[in-house]
Parts: sequence; C-alpha cells; structure tokens
Amino acid sequence: MLKFIKHHMDTIAGIGLYPAISFVLFFTFFLGMLWWLRTVSKEHITHMTALPLAEDKHTNDSLQHAN
Repeated sequence: MLKFIKHHMDTIAGIGLYPAISFVLFFTFFLGMLWWLRTVSKEHITHMTALPLAEDKHTNDSLQHAN
C-alpha cells in the first residue's frame, strides 16, 4: 500500500515543498504561542484559571427558573 502511495507522490512536481511549508506554519504557531504566553498578564491567567470554579449568578438564576 505504501509503495502505491509513494509512487504517486513522487510523480507530483514540487511535492517536497509541502513538508517545508507545514514545518514553517507549525514553528510560527509555536513561536506565537510562546510569545503570547510571555506577554499575557498575570491577572488574565488568574482570571482564566478561576473560571471553571467560579459561581455564575446568571447560570444559577436560569436553573431556578427552569425548575
């Protein structure tokens, strides 16, 4: 099966460009995430980590009205 796919991939002109493009896109995304992680404020991180545990008044009100 792999020989069948490899033969068709070899016949495509410029196919070697796609792995290079995907690597550059991945590396750019990775560097962007590292940059964002370094520049984001500590307050934002603290707020985001507390969200799953925070009580939401709107959610409690809508649950009471549904019952």
